[in-house]
Amino acid sequence: MNTKYFKILSFLLLFSQSMIWAQITKPDTTLPVKGSKQITIENSDFMDISETEIPGAIVLTGNVRIIHQGVRMSCNKAYHFTKQNYVKAFGNVNLVQGDTLTMSSKYAEYNGNTKFAFATGNVVMTDPKMTVTTDTINFDRNSQEAYYNTYGTIRDAENTLTSKSGRYHLNEKKFEFKTAVTVNNPTHTIRTNHLDYYTNSGHAYVFGPSTIASANNTIYTTKGFYDTKKDEGKLQKGSKIKYRDRIIEGEDLYYDRKKDYARARNNVKVTDTINKMVVRGHYAEVFKQKDSMFITKKALVSGLFEKDSVWFHAKKIVVTGKPKNRVIRGYNNARFFKKDMSGKCDSIHWNQKKGLTQMIGSPIFWNGKRQLTGDLMHLVSDTITQKVDSLKVLNNAFIISKDTIGDGFNQVKGVNLYGKFKDNKLKEVDVIKNTEVIFYMRNDKQELIGINKNVSSKINMMLGEGNEIESVTFFTKPEGDIYPENELPENARKLRGFNWREDEQILKLEDIFPKEELELDAKAKAEVKKKDAEPDVPMEPSKETLEYEKPKKVQSTKPKVKKKK
Repeated sequence: MNTKYFKILSFLLLFSQSMIWAQITKPDTTLPVKGSKQITIENSDFMDISETEIPGAIVLTGNVRIIHQGVRMSCNKAYHFTKQNYVKAFGNVNLVQGDTLTMSSKYAEYNGNTKFAFATGNVVMTDPKMTVTTDTINFDRNSQEAYYNTYGTIRDAENTLTSKSGRYHLNEKKFEFKTAVTVNNPTHTIRTNHLDYYTNSGHAYVFGPSTIASANNTIYTTKGFYDTKKDEGKLQKGSKIKYRDRIIEGEDLYYDRKKDYARARNNVKVTDTINKMVVRGHYAEVFKQKDSMFITKKALVSGLFEKDSVWFHAKKIVVTGKPKNRVIRGYNNARFFKKDMSGKCDSIHWNQKKGLTQMIGSPIFWNGKRQLTGDLMHLVSDTITQKVDSLKVLNNAFIISKDTIGDGFNQVKGVNLYGKFKDNKLKEVDVIKNTEVIFYMRNDKQELIGINKNVSSKINMMLGEGNEIESVTFFTKPEGDIYPENELPENARKLRGFNWREDEQILKLEDIFPKEELELDAKAKAEVKKKDAEPDVPMEPSKETLEYEKPKKVQSTKPKVKKKK
């Protein structure tokens, strides 16, 4: 028995136990940190001092309880270094900070001067909302931050998170991960290398390449927010949602998984992978369960017909129907463009299953240099080959084309028109009821023979590769004549209702958009540039998050009693 141990035993005989603890925990005036308070030993079954084995420490054994400025520790055994204000704890270590945090481990260290704790060996850290299990945790009480660099698992009511390292901000109830992290939820899985996660609200903020996958779709993003409780997300920077049959892309996406609803802004692109159809614009909403979507702000739909793309545009476009049975409706200033073919109308309706395109409201159709107008137009395609097969113009049908050489116009007018196509070109036309015709007749040398002006009940025309009319057949008592050019006055060379609209013809894809919609690209580009300039820093909790984290007032269940006057 050494002399120091003998002296301690003597003190035990002379003073009460409470006086001894007071002597042990008396602050040392030589402490390097000013203002720090000494660690207090509340209880220990046994105590020993051995300068040979543990220099400068008091060895505490059995039911050890330690207190320091709002933290309580318990363990089986501890070394208390009084001068350093430091504790090493062994076996069933438990650290409790008020009602905010509990941490258990096999071994721990605690520095009373720096208020820093270190725990290792099957560490379990809990607060009222979550539990962390890992091998080693560091806890800084000054900043109220706990962090680990050994693989850890976090569990709360909704999610299980796993990562190689992580940092927990107690005051904000926020986890910060900057290495590979996975969030597993019953409905989805988030994978990213940078994540901020709020345990109270279940809000997750991802930075850098990230995926949010479920049984129905996968979300790709480089910057986004996801509410794991509500299953809602807000995504930025070229994000996309990939389904089995379509892909939704945009610079700013909102997604509601429960409703299977997506809203996209700026540089929006929706790809129908089954029908090889692409929808573009700067604003779109997609309702997956209803197999419907609408798009506006420079809306454009493109698809494949016999290896040639066709584009539809309108101020607002609605797409509905199951795969292989899509229906496209375009409203307000609808237009379409295809090689050697284009048109305009108030609204357009395309039915994939029927192979029918309806042009409604002042339609005008161009095929090469031919212009066709009427009250209603139907373009019919072969549903197997997807080739344009025929055309119907109902009520006030009118065909106009320029003469191949002169300044005159070939014209055919009637009630209804039925045309047949070959290789995208109108080859045969039947005009029914009250038909009128003016066309310039030329010989093989393209010399003008005369101008044919005629009326009949029906006309059949065979059309050549250019604008020329190869043959005309009149039915049922035709009336008219062939006039020499100098015998037919200029004012008699145009049928009533003649309106040549060559300047409106859509000759290239850029012409499909009205001038006012061309400005939308610049606005979208400016918005995207502004968002890209924002630094990739953890976002502050939203107002909804802050409101959620406020303590809720408990309303009285007592019935209100109205006083009688």
